[in-house]
Amino acid sequence: MTQFQNADEFIARQRAAIESNPDCGTSHYNLAVALLGKKEYAEAEKELFAAIECSPGMAEAYVQLGGLCLRKGDLDGCLEHNKKAVKAKPGFSEGHGNIGFVHLQRGEIEEAIKSLQRATAFNFRFVQAFALLGSAYLMNGMPDQSIENSLKALELAPEFAVAHNNLAIAYLEKGENAKAVKHCDKALEMGYEVAPQILEEIKQYR
Repeated sequence: MTQFQNADEFIARQRAAIESNPDCGTSHYNLAVALLGKKEYAEAEKELFAAIECSPGMAEAYVQLGGLCLRKGDLDGCLEHNKKAVKAKPGFSEGHGNIGFVHLQRGEIEEAIKSLQRATAFNFRFVQAFALLGSAYLMNGMPDQSIENSLKALELAPEFAVAHNNLAIAYLEKGENAKAVKHCDKALEMGYEVAPQILEEIKQYR
């Protein structure tokens, strides 16, 4: 959007483009993203559906619709839109990551792990997916795999608080207490709310 003075000018240009070519999915999608930026969610949703109608293979539009569902607390809707995204574009890592996130929220750990593994296979720089995999493996009682994925997340983003928190818990489980203390401190430093029972356990190793 750098060539435009502001979001309103960009929106006006996209509306003009749609007027002259109503079947351009990209213009509908660009308009939707700009409207999302202005928190005009209902209008954005309408444009995303228009984008898909014009370009059924536009995986990005499905992912944005999934995000809108998530805003409303609609996990089923979010899951369905992201499934459509990866059907339209099987290698679309963001779609797989979002599917993994929804499964994790529902406590469907095995399913979450499968989707998140796909997300990181298609995009080896997908920080959030590595961090979520760290959480999923932790919930599945697999601290070694949790550590491996949390460390990958930190290679990409050293300040990623969730990964530090997961490492603190996983290292506690493995009895590597000095490492647990280090990562717990880092998570706290980043403003992460570490669970009180973990803080209590960490206390004895300081």
